[in-house]
Amino acid sequence: MGQVTIYLDDEIESRMTKAAKSAHLSKSKWIAKLIDEKVANEWPQSVIDIAGSWDGFPSIEDIRENSAMDAKRELF
Repeated sequence: MGQVTIYLDDEIESRMTKAAKSAHLSKSKWIAKLIDEKVANEWPQSVIDIAGSWDGFPSIEDIRENSAMDAKRELF
C-alpha cells in the first residue's frame, strides 16, 4: 500500500477533520475515498440507480429528430 504526505493549512485541515469525523472515517480513509471518487472511471451507483426513472423522457431518436442542422465549418 502506498503512502503519501500532504501539507494542509490549518483551516483546510480543520474542515477535513470535521468531514472525516461526520463520515465516521479516519482522515486517511476519508482522503483515500475522496481520491478514489475523483479518479473513478465509471458512473457512481447513485447515478446508475436513477437511470431510466424519468417517465416521458424523450428517446435519443426524438432528440436527434428535433435538433437543428450544424452550421457549416469554415476551412482555413
